[in-house]
Amino acid sequence: MFRSLFATARNWGFFHGCQQGYIYQQKFNLVNIKLKWVKDRTMDTVVSGQRDLKAAGILVSIIYSSPERCLPIYCLARHRGQLGLPDDLKLATFIRRYPNVFVESFFLDSGGSPVPCFSLSHDALKLHHEEVNILQQNSFEFRDRLCRLLMLTRDWILPLQTIDQLKWDLGLPYDYQHSFVVNYPERFSLFRLPDDRVGLKMLFWDHKLAISELEKNAYLQQQKEDIKNGTLAFPVSFTRGFGMKRKSMEWLKEWQKLPYTSPYTDASHLDIRTDVSEKRIVGVFHELLHLTLHKQTERKNVSNLRKPLALPQKFTKAFERHPGIFYISKKNDIQTVVLREAYNGRELVQKHPLVKIREEFASLLKNGILDRSRGVYKKSADANLVEEVRKEVCIAEKSNQFNSKDEYDSM
Repeated sequence: MFRSLFATARNWGFFHGCQQGYIYQQKFNLVNIKLKWVKDRTMDTVVSGQRDLKAAGILVSIIYSSPERCLPIYCLARHRGQLGLPDDLKLATFIRRYPNVFVESFFLDSGGSPVPCFSLSHDALKLHHEEVNILQQNSFEFRDRLCRLLMLTRDWILPLQTIDQLKWDLGLPYDYQHSFVVNYPERFSLFRLPDDRVGLKMLFWDHKLAISELEKNAYLQQQKEDIKNGTLAFPVSFTRGFGMKRKSMEWLKEWQKLPYTSPYTDASHLDIRTDVSEKRIVGVFHELLHLTLHKQTERKNVSNLRKPLALPQKFTKAFERHPGIFYISKKNDIQTVVLREAYNGRELVQKHPLVKIREEFASLLKNGILDRSRGVYKKSADANLVEEVRKEVCIAEKSNQFNSKDEYDSM
């Protein structure tokens, strides 16, 4: 369907308008407009629970991937850098907030001191199994998400470390390079980058995927004349009470009429000092956020994509200049970029099945905190004490396993 619509757009002169972009943009220098940041409580609510949800979800995946579905705290602490938790928050304290997700037990070390271990509750296992089933049922969709991410880059390549920062947002499995990428050898290849890191490369260009979300929705959201001229406009909405000067309103109106350059096309001909180039940068972020499940990601994740996306210095300033397209939430002392058009109030306009599972998991976390405050869960060290000899063997095996895994991760 999209291919036929896109072909019609081509006949109407859509691409002709894009080709005229370089000539057109010479008349439009980058206007120095600064729009104030206004707090949006609704958007902040959307972001507020994401940090703990992500950290708990990653811990569930780590514990589930262990041979005995149970890990001591010092093994989990090795993965703390992936969780995004505050430095002053102890990992064990965070895990104990959710006793209906993480079941605590103990074993005695060589000195006779109890060492806490954590396994998963029945409810947590059930939700994790549902998540795995959704990933399997939608494997081609997630493959295409990863393809599109790589197609946004200059050489169709990204280091695994960069993808790791986005895998939760994209909905990829925790161990995607072992459990997911290997299933598509005709699409992806792992290889070593010049800086000795491991990278993921897409092996061929898929024209069916090289259509941005803005282009897909053009016939639903755009004027026919804009489609014909290739001047697609981004959906815009502002925080209630947001005031805009007349000069800024006129600039935004003219900026929306500039030629739209697809994030999947070569934009090396554009002058970075112009508004047309900035519209292309906004288009790249617009598409990137559409690839995420929650239509949001931390600003630092985007900052690390400057070189792969071939973007100029200070390119994230586009977020501040376009508060009607993006909202920057400062909840949890982290800057998170949210795509405004994807939300109707606090709810996503389109919810992926995996998002619904995560919402159930978020409710489980919330109930765990409430039950713990009511004293539903009591510590019972004697009941949870595991046989010393058995655990010494298990921990030795786990240590060997995680040491080898740490070596791979550091590679």
